[in-house]
Parts: sequence; C-alpha cells; structure tokens
Amino acid sequence: MSVEDFFPPFAPGEPDDNGGRSARRIPFRQIVPNLVTILAICAGMTGVRLGFEGRYELAVAMILGAALLDGIDGRIARLLKGQSRFGAEMDSLADIVNFGLAPGLILYSYILNDAGSFGWICALLFTSGCALRLARFNTMLDDPNRPKWHGAFFVGVPAPAGAGLALLPMYVGFIGPDLGVPEFTAGVSAVYLVFVGLLMSSRIPTWSGKGAGLRIPRSYAIPIILVAVLYIATLISFFWETLTLSTIAYFCSIPFSWREFQKRSRRDMDLADRRDDEATVSH
Repeated sequence: MSVEDFFPPFAPGEPDDNGGRSARRIPFRQIVPNLVTILAICAGMTGVRLGFEGRYELAVAMILGAALLDGIDGRIARLLKGQSRFGAEMDSLADIVNFGLAPGLILYSYILNDAGSFGWICALLFTSGCALRLARFNTMLDDPNRPKWHGAFFVGVPAPAGAGLALLPMYVGFIGPDLGVPEFTAGVSAVYLVFVGLLMSSRIPTWSGKGAGLRIPRSYAIPIILVAVLYIATLISFFWETLTLSTIAYFCSIPFSWREFQKRSRRDMDLADRRDDEATVSH
C-alpha cells in the first residue's frame, strides 16, 4: 500500500514541467500558494466560530485577514511560477466560504437575527450573490475575445471587497453610537446586505488595481507615500472609524470606475468603426 492508493494526485491532468501528464513529483512551489489559500479558509471559518462565541471584533479581524491572504496567494503563485488550475479552483471555493458564507453568518449572529426570518433570507441572498459573482468571474477568464484593458476592472464588486462592505454595520456598531430600535437597525442592515450582494453579482465595473499600468509624475511619489503612511497610522489608531470611512470611499469610487470603463469602451467602438470604414474604402 502507498500514499497514491489513498489520495488522488495533485492537480490531475495538468502537465508537469517536462510536459508529462502523470508525474510522480511536482515542484513544491506549486503547493505553497495552496497552503496560503487553506490558511485563508481557516481564518474565515475561525471568524464564524468567534462570531458564534460573541467575540465579534476578532471575527471581523479574521475575515479581513482572510481577505489579505486572498490578495497575496495569487501573487505568490505568480512569483514562484506555481500557478495551476487546481489552485484557481481552490481559490474560488475559499472565496465563497470566506466572503460569502462567513460574513453572512457573522452578521446574522451580530444583528440580523433581530430581524428574524427576514434577516436570514437577506443573508442567504448575499451569499447567493457572492456565489454568482465568483461563477461568472471563472467563466470570464476563458473568454478569448476579452480586451486586455478589461484587466484593470472587475465586473461587479469583487468578493473580498464585498465582504468588507457587508461588514459596515459592525464597524459602525463597534464605534459605539446608539442606532435605535434593534429590530429597525437589523432590518436596515439586512436590506443593506442584499444591496451589497447585488453589487457583487451586477455588471457594474469597479477598479481592480491590476493591469492598469498606472504611471504618476515623479513629483507625486513622495506625497503619495506620505498619504499611505497617514492612512496606515490612522488605521492603527482609529481602526473601526478608518474602516468605516474606507467603505464610504469605496462606494464613492464606483461611479468614477464606471465612467472610466464606459469611456474606454466607447474608444474601442470608435476604433472598430474606423477600421471598418478604412476596410470599406480599401475595397
């Protein structure tokens, strides 16, 4: 008996470094990004446990930690040249757990249960919106006709950002203001959660931070660094207040990303029409 008799091979069907299909050994660098993804799943699930135990601040921190790990696992894979289809599929499964299931359960435990069945239905809708967003993202990766500049945008709010937006009622609650009647606050939070789920499953373009090729004047470099330092210092000193303002700033950025996407789309259409006109004249 051997290990192969109990466990299937890692990423079956994918070619190895030599082009083979049934290699017994794989580079360890292909495993490292998946370990990071597993750690993200553990963080998300631990957040659910902490939420059930009433330790809500730590629960939110775990979701934010999972988002951080989600942001670096792909970069680690590209850095180590350890990308694989297996890793991409695991990343999607981790996202639905960490940013669809976990935030909905934590919010339900924190406030939505005061809205009864309505709160639970809204949590289900949020998780469903996240699942639809991730399924669409995976199918769009295989689109050969997708323009390269589309890499600068997500279609809909990405799952980690959606989880961060969804937790806004908790940020506000941690700051400490009295939000009034619990049932009313829970109902408003439930409707807000559905709104975030709709943003995730929508076709609204949002900045991705990838592939934009953004260049800035040299004279802007130092002010931008100072602003980044100021943000980090403010985040450390006034964590929940800064997250609340960051959430509002993200919402404010959506119209600008939508406008920029439309501008680039019209530019592509104008170029296509110009080529068609030139082709017609040449004939």
